[in-house]
Amino acid sequence: MPVLLFLCALVSIFTTIGIVYTLVTESVAFFKEVNVFKFLSGTTWAPLIQPVSFGVIPLLFGTLLVTLIACCIALPVGLATAIYLSEYASPKVAKIVKPVLEVLAGVPTIVYGYFALSFITPVLQTLLPGTSLFNALSAGIAVGIMIIPMVSSLSEDAMKAVPKSLRHGAYALGATRFEVAIQVVLPAALSGIISSFVLAFSRAIGETMIVTVAAGATPQLTASPLESIQTMTAYIVQVSLGDTPHGSLAYGSIFAVGLTLFVITLLLNIVAAAVSKRFREVY
Repeated sequence: MPVLLFLCALVSIFTTIGIVYTLVTESVAFFKEVNVFKFLSGTTWAPLIQPVSFGVIPLLFGTLLVTLIACCIALPVGLATAIYLSEYASPKVAKIVKPVLEVLAGVPTIVYGYFALSFITPVLQTLLPGTSLFNALSAGIAVGIMIIPMVSSLSEDAMKAVPKSLRHGAYALGATRFEVAIQVVLPAALSGIISSFVLAFSRAIGETMIVTVAAGATPQLTASPLESIQTMTAYIVQVSLGDTPHGSLAYGSIFAVGLTLFVITLLLNIVAAAVSKRFREVY
């Protein structure tokens, strides 16, 4: 049994190695023809239109714009939900709220995409005239709603892991329930909460179907969330539909963009591990 369990554990390791190997080998072939510096610093992305240009900044900026909007929605709402479930909600209420959050987590992302396109965007166009049919704000809101359960669930688990004795000590000193939640429980669970934030950020930055449906396919460098943009994952979907010849430069750009996204996610995980270790509390 130990050997069998060890082999099962190796599956994830070899899968990761295989993914990295594929990304690196294909990206190396791409970067033999495209300068790495121009790829990372260029502000024009036009791999399918002559003259071709492979500046990834518009895709990166569009990805970060959608992710930032999503995090501005999911992090405060998810944390507030976690505080309520951990410190305020009765067992009966928690039994109702948690399944509802789990339903949100189980909705397919393509459904969120069409929800953003058919519901959120018309509302935005009513409130903000001039909003494009495909826009970053609508996609960001949908992604934010999608990752709320992730933030709330992981943050709640971190808060419930805080010993009851800390709460009782604070109550004995005259603290209110809100003061206990904000000044005692929240700092004590900070490492777990930060980990949930970074995991949610990584999930948002790698989201594919919502941004493909709702954000558009216009790789432009703009700070306006009301305009159409294109993210890195949406571009990968666009080129992976089968119309691009295998082995072409445009085909190789899929792996270059994927490798860039992989490196960003890896750096986020490293930062999360360092921050969690820095603020980790052991009881």
